[in-house]
Amino acid sequence: MKITRRDFVEQALLAATAALATGTGVQSFAQDQAPAAKPVGPNDKIRVATIGVNGQGGAHLGEWLKNPDVDLVAVCDCDPAAFEKHAKRFANMQHQPRYEQDVRKLLDDKSIDAVSIATPNHWHALMAVWAMQAGKDVYVEKPCSHNVQEGRVMTNWARRLGRMCQMGVQSRSMPGMRQTLEFVHSGKIGKVSVAHAICYRRRGSIGLVDTEAPLPPGLDFNLWCGPAPLSVPKRKRLHYDWHWVFATGNGDLGNQNPHELDKARWGIGKQELPKHVVSLGGRLGYVDNGDVANSQVSIYQWDDAMVISDVRGLDIKSPVTFGLKGARPFDGAANIWYGTEGYVVGPNYTSGVAFDYQGNEIGKWSGGEYQAHFANFIKAVRSRNHKDLHLDIEDGHLSSALAHLGNVSYRLGSVVPEGTRPSLLADDPHVVATLSTFEEHLKQNGVDFNATKFYLGQQLTIDPKTELSTDPSANQLFTREYRAGFELPIPPTA
Repeated sequence: MKITRRDFVEQALLAATAALATGTGVQSFAQDQAPAAKPVGPNDKIRVATIGVNGQGGAHLGEWLKNPDVDLVAVCDCDPAAFEKHAKRFANMQHQPRYEQDVRKLLDDKSIDAVSIATPNHWHALMAVWAMQAGKDVYVEKPCSHNVQEGRVMTNWARRLGRMCQMGVQSRSMPGMRQTLEFVHSGKIGKVSVAHAICYRRRGSIGLVDTEAPLPPGLDFNLWCGPAPLSVPKRKRLHYDWHWVFATGNGDLGNQNPHELDKARWGIGKQELPKHVVSLGGRLGYVDNGDVANSQVSIYQWDDAMVISDVRGLDIKSPVTFGLKGARPFDGAANIWYGTEGYVVGPNYTSGVAFDYQGNEIGKWSGGEYQAHFANFIKAVRSRNHKDLHLDIEDGHLSSALAHLGNVSYRLGSVVPEGTRPSLLADDPHVVATLSTFEEHLKQNGVDFNATKFYLGQQLTIDPKTELSTDPSANQLFTREYRAGFELPIPPTA
């Protein structure tokens, strides 16, 4: 049989993933074989650079500027205009952060202790690995990866090199949310084996054009693309709308819902990937240049637990409560953890409320701010103990991978009539309630299923030890082809 170079590369990557996931690779190295991190004295400030400041990176700048243990020394973005729009924030600083356009030049600076990354998703893993290899600790936005394999590679580089690597899901450090999850785990609502990760946020069309997106003046487009193909996308604007195409983004399943999927998995206490996954939905209600789903339900099954991801990107036109007494209608981002004796709702990043099944409130918690998660990262940078991180990269990988698995199922799916449901957990009351209200939501928005197609994804079977599917076509989507010069480094396996 003729083996092409592409086949060879894909098989090599998949073999590396299997070795990494089973611990036969980088984890076999003794700690003293990894390069030592530069020590930071108790009175030394941590010298931080932020990479990617056109969106969420602006929030990173604000958190670093208010942290007394940090010196913000550099800002990196391939678009100089992204830096310029923040210039006023630095005007009164005695030592203003310098600007770098090329991340490779930034990482060559040995005086930088840590970086925070808020670039488009397709850059997260490669940039984090490069930074760790350059001796820096890493705070990286969600999802930490763009595909399943990348998160495991990041985790093993972090362990190999002794780096701190934290994913930016801020609720992990919010006191109100941490107290909420302590209650979920306490047994006071019985055994918790079902979690529902909700993202009800209207996402409008990005428009339909047949022309290339205008490139901002001064932008280094080669650097913007990085590992992705060097091709100007056809859409109205380059920035932000990268979320809605698979080459650079992951849709809202991989944009908002890593926050909720992480809390869902945290609640059911699973430290491995599920054994079965299926997803359904589509880019429904409008035709545009996006190719990800805007409305999508994904079901994840472990031997004794389940998570439902519920993404609705059109208008919420009637209250959704799933018949839960006491709960306010769901709108926005939220979580529900179901126990045998009651349930807990997390309506935002900072709070939770618990009920019994008669609708009586039995607990309530709130409080927290974004700074807590950034401060937790700095604590671990000083301690050199990744167990001090509230969201270490391995947890970040597992939560991000849930989004990627849902998208792999969806991408391998087929067009089906509206109302078609998967066979996985078809009789479970939580699945039935979710799909019933999801179907009603689409009807209320007048979705024309002739104009925008409804897909039932392929049911995936996963080996949690290897983090691979039993289907080779799915495994091909667990990674990607990396452009020359931007390949993802795979740790040694001996």
